[in-house]
Amino acid sequence: MWLNTTVSPFLLTGFPGMEKAHHWISIPLLVVYVSIILGNGTLLFLIKDVHSLHEPMYYFLAMLAATDLGVTLTTMPTVLGVLWLNHREIGHQVCFSQAYFIHTLSIVESGVLLAMAYDRFIAIRNPLRYTSILTNTKVMKIGIGVLTRAGLSIMPIIIRLHWFPYCHSHVLSHAFCLHQDVIKLACADITFNRLYPVVVVFAMVLLDFLIIFFSYILILKTVMGIASGEERAKALNTCVSHICCILVFYVTVVGLTFIHRFGKHAPHVVHITMSYIYFLFPPFMNPVIYSIKTKQIQSGIVRLFSLPNSRA
Repeated sequence: MWLNTTVSPFLLTGFPGMEKAHHWISIPLLVVYVSIILGNGTLLFLIKDVHSLHEPMYYFLAMLAATDLGVTLTTMPTVLGVLWLNHREIGHQVCFSQAYFIHTLSIVESGVLLAMAYDRFIAIRNPLRYTSILTNTKVMKIGIGVLTRAGLSIMPIIIRLHWFPYCHSHVLSHAFCLHQDVIKLACADITFNRLYPVVVVFAMVLLDFLIIFFSYILILKTVMGIASGEERAKALNTCVSHICCILVFYVTVVGLTFIHRFGKHAPHVVHITMSYIYFLFPPFMNPVIYSIKTKQIQSGIVRLFSLPNSRA
C-alpha cells in the first residue's frame, strides 16, 4: 500500500441549505468560542497565579481547562472560515491532523475526569495522606499518562487515513474533520477503521465512566460513615463540581451517539447541531460550574477583576 498522493482537497460543510444565514449563525458560535477561551484561560491563569490553588485538585482542573481550550482552538479556525469566508477547502494532511487532535483531546478529557475522580477519592477516603499520595510528581505522571494513552490510542486509525485512496465525493459533513466522516470517502477496505474506534470507546471512555461510577460509590460509602452532618455536607460539596462536569461530558457523548445510531432519518442539520453541542457545551460549562461552586476560584476571580480598580 502506497502513501496517498491525491491532491484534491476535502470540502468542509457548514449548515446545508442555510448558507445565506451562515453569517448570523456564526455570531452565537463566536460568542461561545470567545467565552470558552476567556473562561478556561482565566482558570489557567488563576491556578498558575494564586498560591492557594496550588493543590492536586486544581492541577487536574487546569488539565481539564487546557484540554477544553485545545478542542476549541482546533475546531474554531475551520468553523469560522466556512461560516464567514465560505473557505471550504482543506488539505488532506491538515484535515488528518485536525481529526487526530479532536479525537485525542476527547479521550484526554475522559481520562482527566477519571483522574479528578481519583483525586476526590483520595481526598475523602484518606484525607490525612492526601498531599503525600498526590504529590506534584504523581500528578505530573498521571497527566502524562492520560495524554500518552489518548495520543497512542488514536494514532493507528489516523495513520491509515494517509494511505487510503479517496475516489468518492470529497465533501465532508462538518466544518471540521472527523475520522468517521473521512473514512466514508475512502475507496478501500475500512473494516479496521470502523471497528477499532468502537474498541477504543469501550476500552477507554466506557471503562473510565465505570471506574468513576465505582469510585463515587466508595466515596458515598465513606461520607455516610461520617458522624457529623456538617462534615458530610462539606465532603460531598467538594465533589459537586466534578459530578456536574462528568454529567455534562457523558450526557453529550450519549446524546451524540444516540443521534448517530438511531437518528438516521433526522434532518442533517440535527446531526451537525449535536456535533457542535458535543464539542462546545462541555468546554463552555466546565469553567462556569467551577466558578459557581468553588469559593477559592470565586475569590480569585474577584481579586483578578478588582485589581485594576484597586490600583486606580
